[in-house]
Amino acid sequence: MTARILIIEDEALVALELRFVLEDLGHEVVGVAADSRQAEDIIKTSDVDLALVDIHLSDGPTGIELGRHLGQDHRVAVLFMTANPGMVRNGVAGTIGVLSKPTDERAVRTAVDYALGKRAGSLPPMAPPELQLFG
Repeated sequence: MTARILIIEDEALVALELRFVLEDLGHEVVGVAADSRQAEDIIKTSDVDLALVDIHLSDGPTGIELGRHLGQDHRVAVLFMTANPGMVRNGVAGTIGVLSKPTDERAVRTAVDYALGKRAGSLPPMAPPELQLFG
């Protein structure tokens, strides 16, 4: 299943690596945003199926609210990717879960497959153990 994915990550090397992994899997990366404003600009002009959202962006710890907004208001599947998973341990409304960084290609692939399956309403494949699911 090909998906349109938005990467919201302020570390350029991490974002580039994610982009390569996602494109190798056959997905379209519709954009990379380093802060909430850039993410909002992209979401206004692009159809997005899935957003991979870091919590701490270049404009501060705005990723949590941004993830909630994308999930609830734009119906985008949202996975947080962060080195600080404890910040969302109680879950965030409208989002799927959190993948701890650093991570590897297998965990990204299985987490993305899980999120896209859940978004499509089908029985998703098993979530990777690195993915903490919300609710």
